[in-house]
Amino acid sequence: MTAAPLLAPLALEHPGALAGPPVDWAAVRRLLVVRCDNLGDVLMTGPALRALRAAAPRATLDLLASPGGAAAAALLPEVDGLVVHSPAWQLAGPAVDPDPAEQDALVARLAAEGYDAAVVLTSFSQSPWPAAGVLRAAGVPVRAGLSKEFGGTGLTHWVPSPPDDLHQVDRMLHLLARVGVAPDGTDLRVRVPEGAPRQGGDYAVVLPGASCSSRRWSPDRWAEVCRGLRAAGLHVVVTGPGTERDLVGGIAAASGAEPLAGALDLAGLAALLDGAAVALTGNSGGMHLADALRTPLVVLFAGTELEQQYAPRTTTAAVLRRPTPCTPCRAFDCPYAQQCLDVDPAEVVSAGLQLRRQVQVEV
Repeated sequence: MTAAPLLAPLALEHPGALAGPPVDWAAVRRLLVVRCDNLGDVLMTGPALRALRAAAPRATLDLLASPGGAAAAALLPEVDGLVVHSPAWQLAGPAVDPDPAEQDALVARLAAEGYDAAVVLTSFSQSPWPAAGVLRAAGVPVRAGLSKEFGGTGLTHWVPSPPDDLHQVDRMLHLLARVGVAPDGTDLRVRVPEGAPRQGGDYAVVLPGASCSSRRWSPDRWAEVCRGLRAAGLHVVVTGPGTERDLVGGIAAASGAEPLAGALDLAGLAALLDGAAVALTGNSGGMHLADALRTPLVVLFAGTELEQQYAPRTTTAAVLRRPTPCTPCRAFDCPYAQQCLDVDPAEVVSAGLQLRRQVQVEV
């Protein structure tokens, strides 16, 4: 008896995937992109926004962003308008019951805007379904997003998620490609607003802060790096928001660097980074901003995340960290003395000076 031939494996998807009809992006007049995340996450939406702008050239493109990420909108030329909201579904920490009136107000505002379509952008660990429910209640007829799980009709165009380790830029472009939007490059781009103050000379910018302690390198080591860069002839500026005044001031005082905590808005920081010989950061919003400005970049990349998900790809960069078995931990606080960031300051100085020399030769 002849054995039955083996059937070729099929690429099967849930029947609810991409259930909506094809989207006529050229006909869209009011478009909303949802990314209620931190500054760096919003900066990484640049390639997706650029692709949407090309696909829907006559649309007004608004961004729904959290207070932490909203400042990036001024640097992204594709964004026409901004809706700032801190949704309960995006908050980490102890559970707090959301205020129904606050969500009702958001639904009413979005409904009043009359959006034709919305795209919900998320990281691999986030869900688009809470935002989709708000958009559905606001009457937005086209709602696209990525998710591992099926969530009913909250999204009209649900795209199953790609592998978790995909770079976040590629993840967003994967969603758009599945709903008919062609990519327009993967590089980050920002505009430095006219009139933003510039600093002349040969200088390095150090951004020692991060959104959680597990990503912040030791201030003593940062001070040693600043001293090494200054010894090589670079003027060193240490900066960050006003909330990091003590951190920045301590590093500057210990190294002779110039402190600029709280002295710059995001446009000013962009201008400062744009003229720098090299930038040195943790895996933070500053990393993504320097990447978008094509500033040579040294990153002290904590093991909280996988490099391939977030690492800079637009500029020339050296990404430094030590391999550890607990990576990626996603932890806000490290219980292991930050072994992933056990990098000798001399190595950091060497990487910065090498990038500076490389760029000087290329120029």
